[in-house]
Amino acid sequence: MPRKRPSSRGSTRGHAAARRAVSPARIIAMVSTGLVILSLLTGYGVYFNIYNKINQEQIDFDEWGDRPTRIDGVMNIMIIGSDVRSGANSEYGDAEGERPDVLAVAHISPEKKSATLVNIPRDSIVDLPQCEAKDDKPGQQAHTAMIGEAMNNGGVECLWKTVEDLTDVHIDHFVSLDFTGFKEMVDAVGGVTMCIPEPIQDKNAGHLDLEAGEQKLNGEEALGYVRSRKGQGDGSDLSRISRQQDFMGAMLKTVMSGDVLSSPTTLNSFLGSVADSLTTDDGLTVSTMGDIGVAMREVDLDDVEFITVPNGPHPADANRVAWSEPKASQLWQQVAADEIGGGSEDDGGGSGGGKEEEKVDPSGVSVEVLNGTSIPGLANEVSTGLTTRGFQPAGTGNPTGQVPPETTVYYGPGQKAAAEAVAKTFTNGTTEENSALGDTVQVIVSQDWDGFKASGGGSSGGGGGGGADIDSKSASDAKVACD
Repeated sequence: MPRKRPSSRGSTRGHAAARRAVSPARIIAMVSTGLVILSLLTGYGVYFNIYNKINQEQIDFDEWGDRPTRIDGVMNIMIIGSDVRSGANSEYGDAEGERPDVLAVAHISPEKKSATLVNIPRDSIVDLPQCEAKDDKPGQQAHTAMIGEAMNNGGVECLWKTVEDLTDVHIDHFVSLDFTGFKEMVDAVGGVTMCIPEPIQDKNAGHLDLEAGEQKLNGEEALGYVRSRKGQGDGSDLSRISRQQDFMGAMLKTVMSGDVLSSPTTLNSFLGSVADSLTTDDGLTVSTMGDIGVAMREVDLDDVEFITVPNGPHPADANRVAWSEPKASQLWQQVAADEIGGGSEDDGGGSGGGKEEEKVDPSGVSVEVLNGTSIPGLANEVSTGLTTRGFQPAGTGNPTGQVPPETTVYYGPGQKAAAEAVAKTFTNGTTEENSALGDTVQVIVSQDWDGFKASGGGSSGGGGGGGADIDSKSASDAKVACD
């Protein structure tokens, strides 16, 4: 069962065009298990034999400007899954363009001896940055859309920049794994045992047909299980993410408890399937892999945890996802500061000192946006950006009378905290009381408008780590046997 824990403690505990990357569950198994195994190999020649099979892509950071601060010793790996169908993966259907079918950030903390995988729903509506054209990608202007458009328009490099902008988390590397490789990896360990609670039939997931009960899934069955969406649960991507997390735990249990570590034949087969199917950035060197492996060697199943970015239905489209604020920002702040995972000896929930800010629930704040610039459609764009951050839209338009020199959030009596919560989402913005206003706050966007802050850079509510609950599950929670 998922466990709910206070976030003030953290949770307790390529060129990829020709690659079909799979779920975070599978890739974290590769990262946290494959590299652990890799680090145990005594022959350095074996290291290079495996490494030379990996596809690598060069990432150009020169035009990115300031990036989030990196914490020494911590590793954040972006896990992507491309929906491109080509080569041996073409049997799984057709798809135009290239988008991440799955997206996550794996946070590895050697000091805490823990690893946390944060899943980002593929249906998330977010602010996308400007990206230049690259290779066969056309690039994009800054706009608001589903997060996968970044990869379709600008490749892995644009997706990487998008994730950093949204989370304010420094991403060190990316990894991608394809369908065929995943099947081979599962078969290399002799299959993965899971408890299937209900019969599954899904023609859209390789004609998956599984009976209920405890059973060992081979590579093809496992691939169908983690891809299946409409054939299980409520058919949503969120429920699929939860099942993928369960599979990840079962996979880790299989690898750690079986003969993979002790059998040279199984070990080489497992590692070979990982390497052949892996695409990474060219900075993920043999030495870095070794460092990750050494770090993960100290992590047990209880300390490998899975979290999904706090979210809810998007106000404009219930089939899309909006990140829930301030919980999402608080979560990313913890990841960025290495304050998540491994528990905490301090139950206090944050450092004291200054005056505690009043916490504001964005869902209780109605915001009217007025466009005081000559940019057409800007009020609608800003209103949409606020909506994705949890605020309630109260209409758009143009101001009458004088426009302030600065983007200003006006508020009525008793609404100061609400106005400040709105202003904190802006790169630049100020607040001012207007006694004529009621409960709805009013934003006048002026010529100084410079967009929104990254989600991790400024919470809509009170101070970071303010005690929000975050659902999580550990690898040891995976149910491999039916009661």
